[in-house]
Amino acid sequence: MRNIVGNFLLLSFVLLASAQEPKECSAPPEYPHTIMDRKSSGKQKFSHNEKVYYRCAEDFTPSKGVPKVQCVDGAWTKLTLKCEKKSCGNAGDLLNGQFHYEGNSYVGEKVYAECNEGYTLKGPNFMICKKTGWSDEFPSCEEGELTTCSAPAVANSVSSGGVSVYQVGDAVNFTCSQGFQLDGAQSVTCGPDGQWQPQPPLCLPSPTKADLPDKETGGCSVPLTSQNSNANLADKYITMKSFSSGDKVHYVCDVGYVQAGGSRYRSCTEGKWSPLRLKCERKSCGSAGEIENGQFIYTGVEFGDTATAECDQGHQLVGQARRLCMSEGWNGRVPVCQAVACEEPPAVENANIVGLREPPYTYRSAIIYQCQVGVMTGKRELWCTEDGTWSHPPPTCKEMTCPPPNVPGAFWRAAHKKVYERGEVLSIRCIRSYRMSGPSTLACGADGRWLPSLPKCTRKSYYNQGRG
Repeated sequence: MRNIVGNFLLLSFVLLASAQEPKECSAPPEYPHTIMDRKSSGKQKFSHNEKVYYRCAEDFTPSKGVPKVQCVDGAWTKLTLKCEKKSCGNAGDLLNGQFHYEGNSYVGEKVYAECNEGYTLKGPNFMICKKTGWSDEFPSCEEGELTTCSAPAVANSVSSGGVSVYQVGDAVNFTCSQGFQLDGAQSVTCGPDGQWQPQPPLCLPSPTKADLPDKETGGCSVPLTSQNSNANLADKYITMKSFSSGDKVHYVCDVGYVQAGGSRYRSCTEGKWSPLRLKCERKSCGSAGEIENGQFIYTGVEFGDTATAECDQGHQLVGQARRLCMSEGWNGRVPVCQAVACEEPPAVENANIVGLREPPYTYRSAIIYQCQVGVMTGKRELWCTEDGTWSHPPPTCKEMTCPPPNVPGAFWRAAHKKVYERGEVLSIRCIRSYRMSGPSTLACGADGRWLPSLPKCTRKSYYNQGRG
């Protein structure tokens, strides 16, 4: 019987001890539009009171709440952080015009500019919402009619279009009349300044048989090249003045261009050169690289295009932001997006910092102050913001004092002072003919109040006095 009772008591003690030991937590839950702190990602066990921090996913921004959860005896507290899709909001007012929005001004969406009648758009006709806000160049509507180009006049040619006025962006192609050959660009475009770009070509007389270098064999003069072919005659032919029938020349693509089809050769046959069918396209540089905590914004990935680095919220750029696609690839190096760091958290008198870690204190790092003495005034939890400053001023821990426990009809025998320090104890009594209700022993608390509470002294009734 004694053994049974002993075993029961031992088992009860073990169960009680195990019940009092805090439980661990498994991996914390995932929340929409959030990313768990990298240090906590992948862990499967978390100790009691351990905290895990979250941040908003790409293209989302925090709107309210606290970015952390805590393991409390085997269960996680609920994440209050709310993340909303990043929006550039209103693009502003377009004087003498209006904006037309593609959607809700989220990242990647466009807003289009349209001018009122009698006004002409200057600058881009749209802006795009980026992580940093609307793209830099803002359009404007200037008074005046739409810019146009008059019909280009090229003697001895036939042009496409056939109208007297062209709008910006319209193109015209030229074909020389019989007995003439093209010198310049075959196609020109109406520019925003009302001028044709490039300049219209000329139609020059074709060489006659008498002009040929070799009258007997039907040779050719130097071959002409269209300005928009992005190709040039190979260097070894540049100094030559004439070519015999059957001669061949070859072309090379301009710097930054690569052959994309067609033959690079032309042949001289009976005084005429065969057409140049070489196609040269801009060389592609591909990706400008990956940036941790940032990304490149591209105008394109071909020769002459640019890639501009932008860092995520809470990070600053180290290195050159802009890269140019050149003939040998992207110039420069991939920059770095470095997390913004805050200074060491300030010391607070009568307080310490819970779980203080070694610097640096990077973006979203959080600290918690705890008063050792006194009462806290201010924010208990601070975090490092995107501009490298702490979210709030540090709190203060003020040691409180208690005023004299002045209770009508009561007295105490200790020294009477203006203030009493925390922990001081007084014994209070009611004067004769008064009855006490409440505690007779008081202690000055840390919050400046007498504990447990001030008593009351009420006058005894006449009836009770007579009986006494």
